[in-house]
Amino acid sequence: MQTRLHPKFQNKPDIKQAEDILRACVHCGFCTATCPTYLELGDERDGPRGRIHLIKQFLEEGSATSSTVRHLDRCLTCRACETTCPSGVEYGKLADIGRHALEQEVKRPLLERTMRWGLLRVLPYPRRFGLLLRLGQFFKPALPRVLAKEIPDKQNTLSRPVREHARKMLMLTGCAQASATPNTNVAAARVLDRLGITVIEPVSSGCCGAASYHLSVHDEARNFARNNIDAWWPSIEQGAERIIISASGCGSIVKEYGELLGGDALYAEKARRVSSMALDLSEVLLSENLDHLQLAESDKKAAVHCPCSLQHGQKLPGQIDSIFSRLGIPTANSRGKHLCCGSAGTYSILQSQMSRTLLRKKIRALMIENPDEIVTANVGCQMHLASESVVPVRHWIELVDELSDPA
Repeated sequence: MQTRLHPKFQNKPDIKQAEDILRACVHCGFCTATCPTYLELGDERDGPRGRIHLIKQFLEEGSATSSTVRHLDRCLTCRACETTCPSGVEYGKLADIGRHALEQEVKRPLLERTMRWGLLRVLPYPRRFGLLLRLGQFFKPALPRVLAKEIPDKQNTLSRPVREHARKMLMLTGCAQASATPNTNVAAARVLDRLGITVIEPVSSGCCGAASYHLSVHDEARNFARNNIDAWWPSIEQGAERIIISASGCGSIVKEYGELLGGDALYAEKARRVSSMALDLSEVLLSENLDHLQLAESDKKAAVHCPCSLQHGQKLPGQIDSIFSRLGIPTANSRGKHLCCGSAGTYSILQSQMSRTLLRKKIRALMIENPDEIVTANVGCQMHLASESVVPVRHWIELVDELSDPA
């Protein structure tokens, strides 16, 4: 695809990257067949090919309308189109660059600006998010059902392992997950303890930066990345083997820290080291001898939901199924595994109507064999699915921990 950038964009490195991505697209349209919003709306502008054209038009003309913003906002950045694309177009990067450039040029309505500002002032900060969550949980019985179902129930936190092992791995604490689903990391630490691995979670680590980055506040995202690198670095120097991420959405961006901070003279090398050490929790388990877990038999079936950030972002489809197969955990079949549940970070709040439509479709697809529960690999998907599901929804590691608990 030929491009002629507007003069005001010609000397910007990220726009040059966008131009390279644009030129890789051959407009074949294979991507439209796997785009959730295109399948739902049937509008070319709500599919990857149409959005690529809108970004190209904006970068060439130097201006855009509210219609362009609306169609790009509707994109989940699920990256299913990347999995389908025969030309290897990095659509996710293009969308982030295009949206970031648009934010500098187009002023949003006051309500939209306020909502995005509020999300960025709360979601990435565990204490602020935790306080609001506790308030919501306290008043949940008095709230209308449509609001109450969006608030996750308080978890009774499991006990953490106390043994020390020679092998040590770092783990991202995160932001929302620390308050909303704290048993995810605890269960991971318990399972890894049985495999002879001690998990370290530095108290100074925090948000991965994904929310800020995908809401086009890129400098803030880089600061979150720097903070995590600083928190992890002493343990890395002391021989920590890996950095484990139990939330696949966070894993997608941590694995890209090297690129995110590639132009930072102080952090570029450290960021590349961190990205090379980062693994999704499923990758860690698949590299270990799982015979040591000695799972109890179960006659209950779990429907496996593989988040977009795991199967399309990190290119790790089938990880959970492989682990369950090795451990002998029964699973239920489902349909449309490549399609998004509609969570997509802040999308479920900013694009609630489309998000709920995709959620209901995903729940129906997961329930075709009437599973006893649904398991997933990302905190956002977990809370989103739980708001509509009639069966329990939890992180897959919690099920592994439960069946391998000697008690």
